[in-house]
Amino acid sequence: MAETIEGIKDLALDCGFTHAGLLDVDVIRVREEVRDACAANKCKAYDANWACPPACGTLAECDSTMHKFKRGVLLQTTGVLEDSFDYESMELTSEEHRKHLENFTDKVRKLYPGCVILGAGGCKRCEKCTWPDNPCRFPQKMVSSMEAFGLVVSDVCKDNNLPYYYGPNTLTYTGCVLLE
Repeated sequence: MAETIEGIKDLALDCGFTHAGLLDVDVIRVREEVRDACAANKCKAYDANWACPPACGTLAECDSTMHKFKRGVLLQTTGVLEDSFDYESMELTSEEHRKHLENFTDKVRKLYPGCVILGAGGCKRCEKCTWPDNPCRFPQKMVSSMEAFGLVVSDVCKDNNLPYYYGPNTLTYTGCVLLE
């Protein structure tokens, strides 16, 4: 039954994620240095879409949004690389994670319309975001990144007893869903 937390984990695995683990929202902490890294704009998404800073809210607003919830599920997609320079497999794993997250988002929001879903990287639902001139076209499908909300992903995984590193020549993308 997907309405239970274990059911949500099963739903995540059914959507293609390779790992799913319980998330205790009380142990997650926002970090200013993560948001500062966003502002450095290496990913070219800062001030460019609704799901990234500054549009996704201040760090205090993101923290408040997350801590309205008590439980959640961590969602991971792990890919295998030929070597540490296997950019093609890195991109493929990123795309798989994005597809898993879109599929999962569509399903879990039917069960928990008020849930918050955070992914890896900025929202890519639309080819061109409407920011800042018009409202988001699909606010119920938009997904901010864990980093946009100020989270150190490896710390969140460690603090919730889910590995972040699965061995040599692997790469893991992580997201989460926060439930009411």
